[in-house]
Amino acid sequence: MFNWFKKKDTEPTGIPVVIDMHSHLLPGLDDGVTSFEESEMIIRQFQELGYSKLITTPHIISDTYRNTPDLILGKLKELNEYLAARQVNIIVQAAAEYYLDEVLFKKVENNEPLLTLGSRYVLFEMNFLTEPFQLKDFIFLLGVKGYRPLLAHPERYLFLQQDMDKVEDLYNRGVLLQVNTVSLTGYYSKSAQHLAQKLIDKGWVHFLGSDCHSMHHMDLLKQVRNNRYFHKALELPLLNNTL
Repeated sequence: MFNWFKKKDTEPTGIPVVIDMHSHLLPGLDDGVTSFEESEMIIRQFQELGYSKLITTPHIISDTYRNTPDLILGKLKELNEYLAARQVNIIVQAAAEYYLDEVLFKKVENNEPLLTLGSRYVLFEMNFLTEPFQLKDFIFLLGVKGYRPLLAHPERYLFLQQDMDKVEDLYNRGVLLQVNTVSLTGYYSKSAQHLAQKLIDKGWVHFLGSDCHSMHHMDLLKQVRNNRYFHKALELPLLNNTL
């Protein structure tokens, strides 16, 4: 039903996001949380914000965080057992945030198993400063292998902030775009904030993700719920709740 009355900026509009699909809540695997206690504290905050499912995504970076599917899923099992013992009733699953480099390219070429969001979304990140030379080939390769490329936080890449045509090219190539919700606060930079707003204005956002690493990020997530661009993003056909 249409609502003909103007809403206040602080009132949510659109369908609420109840599934977060980008976070770093498995302790000791990357630059996210460092203990199960910290994970529990953050996860309880997610519950209070209305989330019913979290898909946490540890970094996989060949020269820094050499995580494997077995290592990640083993740590996930430990976390779920820890939460169950404390009667924290929320679904927690795991995928990964892959860094685009030659090692990842070879993994995909060689049909090595990837941790995906759903059955086919591959969440990946890149060099923040310059466009990877193999980016377009990587996008094509993922499609050939039956995956959908999902770019983490496009608003944070300097080379995309400086050239909207590059963002449009990725969108037209079928790359799904995931904006970090806290980017809307200006936390990363004003340039990241402005690009996130442009993506929402154009309707080019497929997912919102917390990219939560710590309680500080959780505090920002609470603040952003009063942000008009957050409400505008909720009006988009976001895919979070399909996972």
